[in-house]
Amino acid sequence: MPGGWPAPGAGHTVVRVSTPLTVPRRPVPVTPPLPSEVGLVWYVAFGSNMHLARLEYYLAGGCPPGGARTYPGCRDARRPERSVPVVLPGSLYFAGESPAWTGGMAFYDPESPGELWGRAHLLTAGQFSDVISQEMLWPPGRDLDFTEVLALGRARLGSTRYGRLVCAGALGGVPVLTCTAPGGMGDLPWNKPSTRYLSYVATGLVEAGGWETVKITAYLAGRPGVAGAWSAEEIAALVV
Repeated sequence: MPGGWPAPGAGHTVVRVSTPLTVPRRPVPVTPPLPSEVGLVWYVAFGSNMHLARLEYYLAGGCPPGGARTYPGCRDARRPERSVPVVLPGSLYFAGESPAWTGGMAFYDPESPGELWGRAHLLTAGQFSDVISQEMLWPPGRDLDFTEVLALGRARLGSTRYGRLVCAGALGGVPVLTCTAPGGMGDLPWNKPSTRYLSYVATGLVEAGGWETVKITAYLAGRPGVAGAWSAEEIAALVV
């Protein structure tokens, strides 16, 4: 990409978003080789972290209402300066068992057909590293190495939970990154998400502002792990 990524320490002001923040965006492809040092990243949340109040517990620490886990927080507890709805190629599914909420967790399979709706938060590389470390049940405080994920589009961090980094392209010259399970949609048993967890996912999509509530209901009702376990009426009640 011409000019490379924003330099470390450049601050959030280097990113300019000319269209309204509620218009869903599709990251543009990037062509290797890419610089491995970045100052900012778009962290794509597709589960409960789409909801800003929920993300706060990853950033500032603490235990969210109804949760069973206390988060240590990030070295830099600032809120993201910008958050925008995004559409990525692939599919959302719910699987495994959440240690914090019980029930299935949200995962992203970038190799599956379809679209994933998410919310991209503009974070520093250090904040992103600390958020992902907490997803992996590691203590925060160590910067991740982005060399592999930026060169190949994928990188393996570990064998459990959200142990795979994915680069989905770039927005405004800033890499778009997320994390998901190491395997694909067929490698984990699908599982119904809990009421509290699915509520965060549903209201996070509403908060993102990119989709009408009726479309959000239909989108979630068709996801593996939700389909057949939650009715459209029950999901609609969470969306409202």
